[in-house]
Amino acid sequence: MTISVLLILCCALLGCVVGFLAGLLGIGGGLIIVPVLSAILLYFNVLESDYVIVVAIATSLASILFTSTSSALAHHRNHNVPWDIAPWVMAGVAVGALISGFMVALIPVHWVKWTFVISVLLIAAKMVFSSQSHAPEKLRSLPSGPVLASITTLMGALSAMIGIGGGVLIVPLLSYFSVDMRKAIGCAAVSGIVIALFGSVGYVVSGGQTLKLTDGFAGFVYLPALFGIVLTSWFVAPVGAKATHYLPVPVIKKVFALLLVVIAGKMLFY
Repeated sequence: MTISVLLILCCALLGCVVGFLAGLLGIGGGLIIVPVLSAILLYFNVLESDYVIVVAIATSLASILFTSTSSALAHHRNHNVPWDIAPWVMAGVAVGALISGFMVALIPVHWVKWTFVISVLLIAAKMVFSSQSHAPEKLRSLPSGPVLASITTLMGALSAMIGIGGGVLIVPLLSYFSVDMRKAIGCAAVSGIVIALFGSVGYVVSGGQTLKLTDGFAGFVYLPALFGIVLTSWFVAPVGAKATHYLPVPVIKKVFALLLVVIAGKMLFY
């Protein structure tokens, strides 16, 4: 086997994992893709280490476009997408992702890393606490559409900046405002499509002068890795979405929290 075939196979295995998590938790899978794909790119000497993280993030976003679409379709069929609030969330993350994709090179990486690590640890703690509490959660009303869009603009910007689909931020936000966990996951899956689309545009355009299509790159997106991930994640995502109907909400929250803690730890070594 050539190196490219082995690389694609590794990415296909990665796609199986992220596809299931995308369906189960409403995340695009970028939390897993970025650290693992970075290691794969370095192992196969695809490019210089200076660009590895950027390429992993850009490729992650591009794959999320497909994975989140598959996941969102499955959640829609299961009536788990709250279309009364989803357009506001999607509008916000679209603006944030588009801005972030073009401005990522101007923001110090360590700022992004520490903001992300602290945020996800706080979110994980909240998820664990709420999953263990037997008292009824306080009902909180959703803010108005424009306010919700403003909040999700910031989430879309951070999500695109670090190559994730947004579920890690959107799911806890909607859960805080008393949106059913499964509905929140469905909304996050739909929003992941928008973040991936608008975020990828920025990375493709900004990387066009740095990496060449003849070497397998569309801007900062590495096409062989993208193909391998999508090859499996598209088909596995609906399996994860179906699993949300069989797993109790507290279990889903604990899985989500555990995932956040693991990823926060990984980010510390970037």
